[in-house]
Amino acid sequence: MAASGAEHVDPAPGVPCWVNLMVGDLSAARAFYAAVLGWEFRASALGGEFLVASSGGAPVAGIGARRPGLAPDSVWTPYFAVRDADVTAARIQERGATLAVGPVALGEGRAGLAADRDGAAFGFWEGPALAWSVGQGSAPARLDLQTRDVFDAAVFYGEVFGWAVEPGIDIVHRDDHVLVEHGGRVALSLRGGGVQTSEHRHLRPRWLVNFAVDDVERAVAAAVAHGAGRPESSAASWAPKGYSRTLQDPDGGLFTLTRREP
Repeated sequence: MAASGAEHVDPAPGVPCWVNLMVGDLSAARAFYAAVLGWEFRASALGGEFLVASSGGAPVAGIGARRPGLAPDSVWTPYFAVRDADVTAARIQERGATLAVGPVALGEGRAGLAADRDGAAFGFWEGPALAWSVGQGSAPARLDLQTRDVFDAAVFYGEVFGWAVEPGIDIVHRDDHVLVEHGGRVALSLRGGGVQTSEHRHLRPRWLVNFAVDDVERAVAAAVAHGAGRPESSAASWAPKGYSRTLQDPDGGLFTLTRREP
């Protein structure tokens, strides 16, 4: 969450404040995302095994070396800002979800890693964070939860992160999805379609991290040239859907490329 010389803020509680990826080969991941998305990397305050990716000098995401037993296999994971990591951890466990790691001290903050009741991985963070907000600047364009039951997921995350009581957060219910807004901007969405029993990882409940690019097809070509694969699915899932593509990086991490809105 921290990088030398970068601006730090007190993030708004209840909404995502960062995205992170843990990988088996940090050098390979660095080269891949630099080639595909043009990211630059700098060391973080957490040590040489955790890098902060930036674009145009602004922070985008974190990529760290995975330690066996301490992180899921190459999953792009959103981290939610919280007021008290211990309270959040207790809420997660009380509601039948899985607390995988933490809370543990990291730099100037405390972090935890969990999975919701359907298995989607997410993290939480207490403390100062880099100036970063979904849909703004170089941060991911969107964060979407692909889940089995949208209403159940909204209740779970709403209770864990206090959406009903945190200032500035509004919940907008649509026919088939839920939008979580903060300060009048969409912070994330909850959508259906997750299949817990699917043999294909991209169809299971998970958080989708969408990175914006100017030319989706060019970025896809660069990704494939540098070892990206199609999700383990039928060819139909690789076909265009609007201006987005879902890819699998060489270490297995799924991410989405979305056309940058003017």
